[in-house]
Amino acid sequence: MKHSSTADRSKSIKKMLNPASSSLRGSLPMKKLIFLLTLVITGTLNGFSQITFKGTAPHAVVLGEQFRVNYTLTTTGERGKDIRLPEISGLKILYDSTLSGQSSSTSIINGNVSTQAYFTYTFVLLAEKEGEFTIPQATIKVGNSEYKSNELKIKVLPQDQAAAAASANQRAEQQKNNSANSSQNLSNEDIFIRMHVSKSSVYENEGFLVTFKLYSLVDVLGFENAKFPEFEEFIAHEIELPENKQLNLENYQGRNYRTVVLKQMILYPQRSGKITINSGKFDTNVRMRAQAQRQRSFFDDFFDTYTNVKKTLVTSPTTIDVKPLPAGKPASFSGAVGDYKLNSSISTTNMKANEPVTVKITLSGNGNIKMVKNPEIVFPNDFELYDPKVEIHTKVSGTGVNGTKTIEYYAVPRYAGNFTIPGVSFSYFDLKTGTYKTLSTETYHLHVEPGTGENASTATIVSATNKEDIRFVGQDIRHIKTDEFRFQKGDFFFGTPQQILCYLIPALLFAILFIVYRKQVKENANIALVRTKKANKVASKRLKQAGKYLKENKRDAFYDEMLKAVWGYLSDKLNIPVSNLTKDNVETELIKYGVEKELIKEFIDILNSAEFARFAPSQSEDTRNDLYNSTVNAINQMEKI
Repeated sequence: MKHSSTADRSKSIKKMLNPASSSLRGSLPMKKLIFLLTLVITGTLNGFSQITFKGTAPHAVVLGEQFRVNYTLTTTGERGKDIRLPEISGLKILYDSTLSGQSSSTSIINGNVSTQAYFTYTFVLLAEKEGEFTIPQATIKVGNSEYKSNELKIKVLPQDQAAAAASANQRAEQQKNNSANSSQNLSNEDIFIRMHVSKSSVYENEGFLVTFKLYSLVDVLGFENAKFPEFEEFIAHEIELPENKQLNLENYQGRNYRTVVLKQMILYPQRSGKITINSGKFDTNVRMRAQAQRQRSFFDDFFDTYTNVKKTLVTSPTTIDVKPLPAGKPASFSGAVGDYKLNSSISTTNMKANEPVTVKITLSGNGNIKMVKNPEIVFPNDFELYDPKVEIHTKVSGTGVNGTKTIEYYAVPRYAGNFTIPGVSFSYFDLKTGTYKTLSTETYHLHVEPGTGENASTATIVSATNKEDIRFVGQDIRHIKTDEFRFQKGDFFFGTPQQILCYLIPALLFAILFIVYRKQVKENANIALVRTKKANKVASKRLKQAGKYLKENKRDAFYDEMLKAVWGYLSDKLNIPVSNLTKDNVETELIKYGVEKELIKEFIDILNSAEFARFAPSQSEDTRNDLYNSTVNAINQMEKI
């Protein structure tokens, strides 16, 4: 298909924009004119499609082997010329570029026809030295312009020592002694799976990379019953790998294997000490050349026959030395390890009573951010609080888990006045410096004015320190004097015991109600006492919701609600903010209150199980039922103390 030239398109656009053009003047409405101009400009831009020039090369090659480097030119149809590749020390160019492929595609969008052509050019190189090399940018001319490709990285591996050492006579003797069962010919050096850990010594809750890689000298058809380790006592985050896995060449212990990464995980140990990652087991199907048992047929000289062989591969267990975190933990430390940043913002600092305010805290960085406890804001007592909204966005890569956790706290001031929302502190263990670091947010000062309408009647809290007594000023009460008169005693109600009881009973009821009211006001003023009394009620409400998630088989929501219930219950009972609670100080405080060690251990086990199960491999429904029943039983026992 022939395209109009750039000059023709420019003349067409000028003609359309010319106000003297009789074809447009008074004949096309403005909307149609704009639409037509858009179509023409779009077609013009499509005609100037971006020209790309991209190269590809194998990831690794063996010393002394030839390999190809391909460059693909994408244009609107014009073929490139004068393609050049600079000389590379250690890589010899055997054959200059040849046009090895050509194709084109045509698309029609909104009536606009565009065509793209693809030209593939191939260089043949020879690897003369071992090492890692950078293939510089190649250049090509299209029209009067020159285009450059991307740089390419390639690794030249040493020759296979085992293959080089084996002589022809040895290989012939080996083939002669092969038995009929092909699986016996397949050794553990021909194919195996290696579990590689990036670090064998880490701190508690420090992430490290675990890679499962297949090494093979034979053709692998697939896997059956692949069973990876359970990663007990670790929280695991799996790295998403491409579905179409590419085979690479890698030199391992003197042999060149075809390798592919099967699985990669970031593991976070949950305790200190020696932790062993158990073996994995994989049933593999391998394609091998069949061996002749008796006499070769005439066709065996021309065609090789193959058979499928099954082999079970087992990875070796690995022990990780998990070091405890150093002493001197800050009060705001809750187990975070890695590298973090903390920011905060507030929706407004000037508002009216009964209007909501939002404080947003953003925690970002590298580490087990999903399991990091939320920094908790302490709002004034006269604010009505709501459950915070938490959003977590993470990306798992070979460097660890990078992400952001955003916590939005909603609160409503019920009275006017000046209030202070203190900043929050967050501490973590910095792996780079080996020290604890503390991050803090700013303090916010709020000015709350009386509400309008119905809110205007709301009482006002004066934040000034000096308060004046409230005085009622008015006229004196003038008593009405009447003539003396006397009630006549007889069969009347006045003066009887019933009359006295009518006065005495309300007075006693008023006194009792007044005492109860004063006691309730005093208890309500004691926030710690109120939280302690309501702890069981709040925990029961959350456990009820967790039971609902359990029936609906919502695994993540169930564990989140269980953790909220247990941590919230302990926080209310011990009168310690959730952000300051750790398993260590929970145990210490419960011992002070005389709680039995078995019950304390049960609470700690519940927390460990729930936290571990949130990100561990899927747990069975029976396991979740046991956790739920254990939590209900532990809280009931605590209420009896």
